Formats: sequence, C-alpha cells, structure tokens
Amino acid sequence: MAVTKERFAQGLTYAEYKAQMTRNQERLLANEAAVVLEPADLAFFRQLSAPFHVLVLAEDWCGDVINNLPVLGRMAEASGKLDVRVFLRDQHLDIMDQYLKEGQFRSIPVFVVFDPNFQELGHWIAVHILEFAVNAGLPALDQRHPPLFPSPPCHRLPT
Repeated sequence: MAVTKERFAQGLTYAEYKAQMTRNQERLLANEAAVVLEPADLAFFRQLSAPFHVLVLAEDWCGDVINNLPVLGRMAEASGKLDVRVFLRDQHLDIMDQYLKEGQFRSIPVFVVFDPNFQELGHWIAVHILEFAVNAGLPALDQRHPPLFPSPPCHRLPT
C-alpha cells in the first residue's frame, strides 16, 4: 500500500515528535544543537521548486534515531524544503512492514523520501544520516558528521 498525502499528514511533525518523547529527549536536543550545516549542505534543497516529503519511522529508545533524526530535523528547518513527518514504529506497523530490512527486520530509523506528488524517490533503512545524504545525492554533508554521535546499543541507552 502506497503512502498517500492524507496518510503522510497523520504523522507527527519533528517538533511534535520531540514534544512527545518520554526517553532520551535531552540527548536528542543536545545532538540537534551540535549539528553544523553549511550553505552547501542546504543548496540542493533550496533550489527545489516544491518541498520533498520525508517520512521517518522512529522510536525514542533507539540510539540511531536519537543520533540521526536531529540532522534531518535541522536540514528541514534550515532549508524550508523538507516536510518531515515522524511515525512511531510500534504504532504504525502498516507502514513499517512496507520497509523491512532484509525483508524481515523492523529496523529503524527509516527515511522515505517522496516528491511533491507523493511518488517515492527512495528509502533508507537503519542508515547513518551521512549515508542517506550521499545516496540522495547530497555529498556536501561529507565527513563533518562521521558518525555524528556514537550509538550505544539500544539496551544501554538511558531511559
């Protein structure tokens, strides 16, 4: 089942996601504050005639989400050309099951990019934001964020 404009609109904005967090919010905010974006990082997005839509599957207990979602959030805010909606993985299995890692694992984060008409342009499952950016044709993020913040195993994250 394809993600429609109406379904996408049901997701949380990045700000709403941050506000509803019950774990690791301080760490996510610290990571967000540490993100450094250069004009070249945003140039691709700023030249778009209409925003891309980015669906994110996430949970606040996942270190990779806490480390990488703030980069996307800052890119969206600074460029004005990324409409980000976050879906909590465990509450949206209908979407999650469309993006299983290796066809069987509910790995997160998942980033799904849609054009203005909600045609999927690509998706990335459980990848570092740098890999997402490079695969999306955005090499300007280069090695300034290698991995931005080390990810402890999920079972060792503070709760």
